[in-house]
Amino acid sequence: MSNPFENNDDVYLALVNDEGQYSLWPAYLDVPAGWSIALGKAGRQECLDHIEAQWTDMRPRSVVRAAEQVAAEASTT
Repeated sequence: MSNPFENNDDVYLALVNDEGQYSLWPAYLDVPAGWSIALGKAGRQECLDHIEAQWTDMRPRSVVRAAEQVAAEASTT
């Protein structure tokens, strides 16, 4: 069986979770809980291009917020 994430002829989705992390997902599979569609049915490369353009900071949102909070607290002391 071939890897369903590597077939250039299939249709995919670009998914995003609450932490701002992205994933390539085969369109014929149900979207997993905790994920939403960021880009609807499209070719594999189009989805990968969308993910690359949108996901510019690999850190989860919770980590970004924590770092911002630490920086804000440090600037007030």
